[in-house]
Amino acid sequence: MTISVASGKGGTGKTTIAVNLALSLGEVQFFDCDVEEPNAHIFIKPALKGKVPVTVPMPEIDFSKCTYCGICQKVCEFNAIAVLPPTSKSHGQVLVFEHLCHGCGACYTLCPEKAIAEKDKEIGLIEWGEKDSITFYHGKLNTGEILTPAVITALKKFIKNTSTVIIDSPPGSSCPLIASLKGSDFCIIVTEPTPLGFHDMKIAIEVVEELKIPYGVIINRADIGNSDIENFCKKRNIPVLMKIPYNKDIARLYSKGIPYVIEFPELKEQYLNLFATLTEIAKKHKTSG
Repeated sequence: MTISVASGKGGTGKTTIAVNLALSLGEVQFFDCDVEEPNAHIFIKPALKGKVPVTVPMPEIDFSKCTYCGICQKVCEFNAIAVLPPTSKSHGQVLVFEHLCHGCGACYTLCPEKAIAEKDKEIGLIEWGEKDSITFYHGKLNTGEILTPAVITALKKFIKNTSTVIIDSPPGSSCPLIASLKGSDFCIIVTEPTPLGFHDMKIAIEVVEELKIPYGVIINRADIGNSDIENFCKKRNIPVLMKIPYNKDIARLYSKGIPYVIEFPELKEQYLNLFATLTEIAKKHKTSG
């Protein structure tokens, strides 16, 4: 079973929930898909033992074959290629803007002169290791790169469907979130009872519903705001899986990189109950679907 933990905005406690769930269950694969700013390793503290680069194909022009026909420019959806035909006063040029290129291969495939080859460009890396019974993976996007979904997709290729998988998704509701959610059996949406938390939670819910993934909501710091989120979930028949009150001890432990179920092991029972609940919801969704 693959469980994704998501949030519409940063700072709601998404990583806290994912890490404490993993530690409570044990025998899980943990994937930190927040590749722009991975931090789950700070709390799980795995012994990293391997890494591989993540590469994407980039076009490379063979000017001895290029006729400057402009087809590569026309088929590029991301404006990553500009063709400047030769004139009486200048040689032709084909400009490749690598930071705009998504590595789709359209230019390479459709070039009539076969004047485009593909070269690998490293955009990030994947590291893995272990901590007790948790197998840990995370991705890191290189500084200045923008192809976050490519690193997430490469990272998720390490998933083994024979075990429970927990995915710590990136915040927000754009392409990186979608890349991390695909293939999930259940999504936990973590929010907080603030106007911004409520607003962004609704956007995240729209994404999850579009992907047809069963989901539920966890309200973190549940006693600091109003009841708008609970009322919304009740009206929409969205399960509120857990409510976590604001707690200075939890905040103190977080600041030290210590998951609170380590300090308070009796709280693991809450996460075991959470897992049982979401497993049942996922089964019902699969049966009805």
